[in-house]
Amino acid sequence: MKDLFDKIYKDKGPLGKWADQAEGYFVFPKLEGEISNRMKFQGKEVITWSVNDYLGLANHPEVRKVDAEAGKKYGSAYPMGARMMSGHTDLHEKLQNELADFVHKEAAYLLNFGYQGMVSTIDALVGKDDVIVYDVDAHACIIDGVRLHLGKRFTYKHNDVESIEKNLERATKIAEQTGGGILLISEGVFGMRGEQGKLKEIVELKKKFNFRLFVDDAHGFGTLGKTGAGAGEEQGVQDDIDVYFATFAKSMASTGAFIAADQEVIDYLKYNLRSQMFAKSLQMQLVEGALKRLEMLRSMPELKEKLWENVNALQNGLKDRGFDIGTTQSCVTPVYLKGSIPEAMALVKDLRENHGVFCSIVVYPVIPKGLILLRMIPTASHTLQDVEETLDAFSAIRERLENGTYKRLSAAVAQAMGA
Repeated sequence: MKDLFDKIYKDKGPLGKWADQAEGYFVFPKLEGEISNRMKFQGKEVITWSVNDYLGLANHPEVRKVDAEAGKKYGSAYPMGARMMSGHTDLHEKLQNELADFVHKEAAYLLNFGYQGMVSTIDALVGKDDVIVYDVDAHACIIDGVRLHLGKRFTYKHNDVESIEKNLERATKIAEQTGGGILLISEGVFGMRGEQGKLKEIVELKKKFNFRLFVDDAHGFGTLGKTGAGAGEEQGVQDDIDVYFATFAKSMASTGAFIAADQEVIDYLKYNLRSQMFAKSLQMQLVEGALKRLEMLRSMPELKEKLWENVNALQNGLKDRGFDIGTTQSCVTPVYLKGSIPEAMALVKDLRENHGVFCSIVVYPVIPKGLILLRMIPTASHTLQDVEETLDAFSAIRERLENGTYKRLSAAVAQAMGA
């Protein structure tokens, strides 16, 4: 019999094997200073494209004031206990009602964390006789929720309507045998590629198949749609989303999340969501802060307008310079380059050290071998000057990548980072 830890000692995993060279710089980096378009990284000012503060609320003076006053009034403990036992308040209810109204649903329920809440919601919605159909590129929280499912589950090719239909046919045959139902899960916006889920096309399939649609709209909430209600509103199918999920960690620049649906569905979920039934209630400071942020989403459309001014400037500028940004339909801005992991490390170090640009780097196994993905998140806090400086920096690093500079430097970089 093996020691349980043998695998840990011998194999750090596809990302963990780079830890000695990467940790503290490429992974687990420490950005310092107030959350903004420009922060400090290892003592140097950098343009930050890796903070999910879409609407620039993280350090908005009105938000900071409410957060501080709520902290002074309630501390960080109140209310104590789970919602069902002793952690329920009028303000929790008020926030839920306002969120439901904002996303055009009958009711909503607060979640302590987005990741945890997504896992638990999937677990509560399906039983062993039910079938789950979900996008192969779904976020890790969806995948982990699906892993809890004791029944059948099928993945469909990313945003491929023909594949969705084929898997709904498979799911229907099984559900007819088990007597269960079908839950189809999509994202409103896929956070890595920036593509919107094919919600309109999926809803059209309801005419042919009997299923319920669950949408994770973490990146769409507050950024898409006429009022900011998300990808469903953007595509004109918000009413056809059966269970809507969004997090406060993006547009709201806070902690927490919520689900919204018909009243009867929410009534069921709040009595069956294990992650909420057996966990402390969302603290009052966060609840009051979320109410203020939601008020600003409603009353200050100029925040979203500024966000999209920056998004369009960045994305159009990249395309004009010949960069591949895939098929993004959202604020998420991916830039695809060809190269190895060591080249990617050298490239990113050049960006940060010599050009003052900080963005996230994504490599294999998250994306195929031989590709480098630089993922940028424009916000309302950015300026057009930030965009121009970044475009110039990207043109410079692409030239060095293509002429082999990073290939020659990569060995030295790996050695230096491991020292």
